[in-house]
Order: sequence, then C-alpha cells, then structure tokens
Amino acid sequence: MPKLGMLLDPYFLYSYLSQLEVGNARFARREDLIWYLSFIMLFVLFLDWLISLGSIWHLQALILALAYTCTQDQRGIKANFFFVDIPAQLVPYSMMLVSLIMHGPGMLYLQLCGLFAAHMYDFLTRLWPEFGGGRNLLPTPAFMSRLVPSPGRVEDHGFGRAFRPPRANDTGSSTGASTGGVLPDSWKTRGKGNRLGGD
Repeated sequence: MPKLGMLLDPYFLYSYLSQLEVGNARFARREDLIWYLSFIMLFVLFLDWLISLGSIWHLQALILALAYTCTQDQRGIKANFFFVDIPAQLVPYSMMLVSLIMHGPGMLYLQLCGLFAAHMYDFLTRLWPEFGGGRNLLPTPAFMSRLVPSPGRVEDHGFGRAFRPPRANDTGSSTGASTGGVLPDSWKTRGKGNRLGGD
C-alpha cells in the first residue's frame, strides 16, 4: 500500500500555495510570495543545520509553513481536516499530530522547523510592525521586483495597494468608442453622449 504522503503532500502543497498566491493580500505581488518562499526554505535549512537533523527532504516543513501562514488570517473560520471541523488556526498543529502518530518524532522535528520559520516571517513582517510599533524587518528587496516583475495591476501608494482590473481591449478611438464592449453597435454610432441635467 503506498504511503498517504504521496497523495496528500501534492494536494496540501497546491492548496496552501494557491491560497497564498490568489487570496492573500499580504502577497499581492509575485515577488512577495517568492521572497516568502525563499526566506522559509533558507530558514528551514539553517535550522536543520543548526540542530543537526540531517534531513535531505524538507517538503513537510514547507507544507506546514504554508499551512501556518494561510491559517493566520482565518481565525474564527472552521476548516475541514480529515472530515473533522476544527478552527482554522489549529490546522498546522493537527497536521503535526497526524505526522507524529504516522511517522514518529523525526518528521515532527522537521515540521517544527517549518512552523518556527513561518512564525518568524509572520513576526518580522506583520506582528512587529502592527503591534510592536516597529517597521517591516523583512521587506521584499528591490532586486526581486526586477527579477520577477508583477503584472501592471498592482500600484503601491503610501496608504496601501490599489488593484487595477486587466484591460480587455486597449484599441479605443479618440471618441471613446471601442471595437468591443457591452453596448450594442447601434448605440456606438449615436455620438459621444451628454450628461443628463448638463448645459
């Protein structure tokens, strides 16, 4: 019988990574997510070297780090974990308990490295600036933005980020009529139009 990890690991990796890429406002740009993944994996490798685990396969640490980061913004929401509804923030700890039962303490140490790495990233980028009065100690470096350009949809302002919807058609004429759109073609030939109540 094949191990469950061969089925569950790709599922968890895809699920949590897509949640961070699509639905998490903290990673609005591609380079933010790549910087997060780079920090997590380098920190896990450092911890592995520091406590001499000697592991060569760190996927479990990455999956647990992704699960921890995803569920931090989902407090108060119920999540389904192996057909049991639990609070979303307990999902990483439930994953660690299942790994301890199925694989023993070796896997648990590796997952603890992932948990600590994700918590360290969360502390340096969100908890310390919001609650400690400091600044983001781990901003995405500028060279990442040059290496991995985001689509032109995100504009950074001093008060937050603005998301521009993608343009379907950039070939409009000077009168404002375009070759496509929601208006029927007969309406486009009527002129530029006037505002009601105008002069």
